[in-house]
Amino acid sequence: MGAPLEQIREHTTRTTQQVVTALENGSAYHRYKNRAAQPSLRYEIVDTLEFLEPLPTYWKAGHRVPMTDYTEILRRINIQDWVEQRGIKEVWLWGYHGGVIDLWESNMAGPFGDISNSDRDPYDLPLLSKTYTVYHYNYQRGPSEAVEDHMHQIEAVLRQIDPDLFWNKFVGKPGEGRCGWAHYPPNGVRDYDWRNPQSILTDIEDWQPEGRGEQQWLNSSRWNGDSLTWFVYWMQNIPGADHNLSYRGRSLTNWWTFIGDFDNAMAQKMKLTT
Repeated sequence: MGAPLEQIREHTTRTTQQVVTALENGSAYHRYKNRAAQPSLRYEIVDTLEFLEPLPTYWKAGHRVPMTDYTEILRRINIQDWVEQRGIKEVWLWGYHGGVIDLWESNMAGPFGDISNSDRDPYDLPLLSKTYTVYHYNYQRGPSEAVEDHMHQIEAVLRQIDPDLFWNKFVGKPGEGRCGWAHYPPNGVRDYDWRNPQSILTDIEDWQPEGRGEQQWLNSSRWNGDSLTWFVYWMQNIPGADHNLSYRGRSLTNWWTFIGDFDNAMAQKMKLTT
């Protein structure tokens, strides 16, 4: 027996707000040591639509179970009006997982292509004049799993913009002591290694691209061995507002611009450095 409908509604409403709080808090550069740091992202829930029916699916090559039909879902709600007239940039879809359907945790569409944690099929979302990203959450899980969808989207976008500066120098190799990524904190040695008690010398809290920042010994106690706390902490080390960082004589931009205003960043040919 599944959870009562009202219980599911309460859970998704509460979790959605927790996701908003985590993402906004995460976009405030070094807020863990500067409580006055301001978020680079602000979220507004424009509307909520509920459909008490199975998710539409279709068979797609390479998938063992039916794939969620995002095009059908979005056309049904007239996504063009939401994106092009009402200005929404993200669709948060609460649905079920459980191996009975396949899905993408994040999926982008727009004039600059699909940069997301998906197979980047250019035809699996309605293509509009503005970019938007669909996040597919599991209503049986909590805020950590939902925020992880955003973590992987951030990784996909920034890696696309500058794979060397972001992936090689910010993320670094497992165990190297740089900033890590969603599944691998700086001391991570295996996938989802959020509770690793082994300490490592890392520059995550004073990250500088050329490796000149101060290092400190750190382990999972820094984020209480908790995945959501790790995600927020990691995001707060992404160069945001008032970071004062540079690389090879060029200032770093506010990397959150690529998440909050992707089309403008692309139109301006913006990079991770000025």
